Amino acid sequence: MFSKIELAKKYLQYWTKASNGKGHGTHSPFVYDFIRKVLMDKTSNADFTQIENLRQQLRKDDTLLEIRDFGAGSRVDGHKKRAISSIVKSALKPAKYSQLFYKIIQHYQYKTRLELGTSLGITSSYLASADRAGKVYTFEGAPSVAEAARKNFGSLHLDNVVLTEGNFDETLPSFLSQYKNTAEKLDFCFIDGNHREQPTIDYYEQLLPFSHNNSVIILDDIHWSQGMENAWYNIIDRPEVTLSIDLFFIGLVFFRKENKQKEHFTIRY
Repeated sequence: MFSKIELAKKYLQYWTKASNGKGHGTHSPFVYDFIRKVLMDKTSNADFTQIENLRQQLRKDDTLLEIRDFGAGSRVDGHKKRAISSIVKSALKPAKYSQLFYKIIQHYQYKTRLELGTSLGITSSYLASADRAGKVYTFEGAPSVAEAARKNFGSLHLDNVVLTEGNFDETLPSFLSQYKNTAEKLDFCFIDGNHREQPTIDYYEQLLPFSHNNSVIILDDIHWSQGMENAWYNIIDRPEVTLSIDLFFIGLVFFRKENKQKEHFTIRY
């Protein structure tokens, strides 16, 4: 992983070269709409309040959980037992991004969502709350963390989340082999687990056949390490990706065939 100094330098480079976050000068109608109606949407609601209240409760919870980390681990805390409060502070996606996912799901009316990396279920709760009629399939490697997430889903009365425990290298192929027998495609996928180059590419390749013209696949921490940057650039260079958006901490890829010319955007957020 990059050091804090290296990451700060990369963020400065990103902020300097990125397009402004208000859509001025953006010629892509899709991206202009995305900026104006999703990125710039600052509204809040009762779902946000409930989930953030839960996050604050977890920040004070010193219950120790046994961590089984199959990926690149945590930048902050690498112990095998970690307090819930420590996980909240170091591993959970900030509200800004989880709420962005919520707005993406609502704006594009995404029904079927998949997440690799449940953690304590805060981001999963945003994905599920955005449309309670649709399903969220989420995957977590550590059983104790998965159990904590289930309790959190229960406290928010979310019954549209299906959580699978175990190593993604085993659980994801098993899930997809059964899922292919359904008529559904995956609308929204969030890859937030492992944080290594080849596994990230592998997960993308496994999910790709289940995507459709309007799907989005979002990768977390695309500038977290050289390996993650390599994975990001590998994926956005592929012919099926017609549009990609770099928001520094996350990257989005779209497959819209109406985009006749491949486009990449780096946008301040």
